[in-house]
Amino acid sequence: MKPGSADADWREDCAPRRVLELFGTKWTSMVLHTLQARHGGSARSGALHRSLPEISRKMLTQTLRELETAGAVARTVHATVPPAVDYALTPLGVRLVEPIELIYDWARRNAEVLDALQARPTSRRS
Repeated sequence: MKPGSADADWREDCAPRRVLELFGTKWTSMVLHTLQARHGGSARSGALHRSLPEISRKMLTQTLRELETAGAVARTVHATVPPAVDYALTPLGVRLVEPIELIYDWARRNAEVLDALQARPTSRRS
C-alpha cells in the first residue's frame, strides 16, 4: 500500500481508528469534558469523582491512567497528608476536548434524534 493512497486511509493504525480507540471506552470523553467544562482543565481526583456521580473510583482511576499514558492528562501528586492528586489537561488533552465539545453540543441540540434511537440491549437508558 502506497502512502497517501486511498488504501492507506483504511489501515489499522490510521488516524480515525486511533482516535476511536482512545474514545472507545464509556468514560474517556466524559472525564475529558468534565475536566474542561466543570473544572477549567484541572481538578483534584475527589472533585472530579464528585462531578461524575455514576463512575466508580476504580473506573475513574483506570480512565485517568489511560489518559495519562496517552499524554492527554498530567498527574501531579502533592506531598500532603493524606496525599492530594491533581489531574490537568495537557495541550494534547485540550485539543482532544475540541471534538468532544462539538459532539456534546450537537447532542444537546438534537436530543429528540437521540431519544428516537432504540436503546441497545446492554444500555442502561430507560
